[in-house]
Amino acid sequence: MAGATGVAAVDRALAILDAFTDQDPKLSLAELAKRTGLYKSTAIRLAKSLEKGCYLHRSEDGAYRLGTKVLSLGAMYQKHFGTAEVVPQILRQIVDELHEGASFYVRDEAQRLCLHRVESPRAVRDTIHVGDRLPLTVGAGGHVILAFSGLTGAKYDEIRRSMYAASFGERDPETAAVACPVFGLDQKFIGALSVSGPRYRIEALGVHAILPVLFRHARNLTRTLGGNADATAFAAWAKVPKGARSGGPPAMAVKPTRPAPAARAGR
Repeated sequence: MAGATGVAAVDRALAILDAFTDQDPKLSLAELAKRTGLYKSTAIRLAKSLEKGCYLHRSEDGAYRLGTKVLSLGAMYQKHFGTAEVVPQILRQIVDELHEGASFYVRDEAQRLCLHRVESPRAVRDTIHVGDRLPLTVGAGGHVILAFSGLTGAKYDEIRRSMYAASFGERDPETAAVACPVFGLDQKFIGALSVSGPRYRIEALGVHAILPVLFRHARNLTRTLGGNADATAFAAWAKVPKGARSGGPPAMAVKPTRPAPAARAGR
C-alpha cells in the first residue's frame, strides 16, 4: 500500500535495477536476491514484471541484465536535460558555503568557456561573466579540462589522480582558484567546477577547506548528469588529498614576481 515513504513494491523493483553495476552487467536470480535482500520468490516475481516491461532482459543462461527500456529512458533524459537546470543551483550552494565565486567551465576549442557563474557576495572579489573565454593553459579550471581531455604529463597525471587542480596567481598575481571535474553518462567528462577569489582569501581559507565542499557538489552534479560518482576512478572524491592540507599554494602553482595593481578576473 502507498504510504508517506512511497510504495514498497516499487521500491523493491527499483532495488533490483540498482543492483546492476559497471562491473556486473549480468546477475543471476540468486545474486539479485542477495544484493536486494529479497526472497527469491519475491525477486523472481518482480523480475518477471520488469522483464515484461523491457526493463530487464533474461539471457538463455537464466541471468538477467538491464533491458532496452532503461536505455530508452536514459537517452530521453539526456536529450531533454540541460545544465542550466541544475548547475546554477549547485554554484549558489557553493557560494553560500564558501563565500567565494563559483564557476562551471567547459572546453571551447583552445579555450575554456564560462558556461555558468555565481558571484561572491563580497565587495572585493574576482569577477567572471557567463560567456567569458579564458586560456586552457593557465588557471585551475583550464588545468582540469586539459587533464581530463587526455593531455599527458606529470602535472596532468597528478590532477587525474587527485581529482583537482589549484592555481595561485597564474594569470593574475592577486587571484586564485581550486577546480575539480564533473562527469556525465558513461563517465564522460563534461566540465570543471571551480571556486575562485582574491588570492589572500583563498590561501587563508585553504585548499583543505575548499575541497570537501567542491568534491561533495561535484559528486552530486555528476549523479544528476547521469554519471556514477561512486566509480572506483573517482575514489579521490572521498578524501582530501594529503598535498592539500596546507592553506598555501601547491608546488605546481605559479608565483608572481611582482604584484598586480588590483585583483582582476582570471585564475
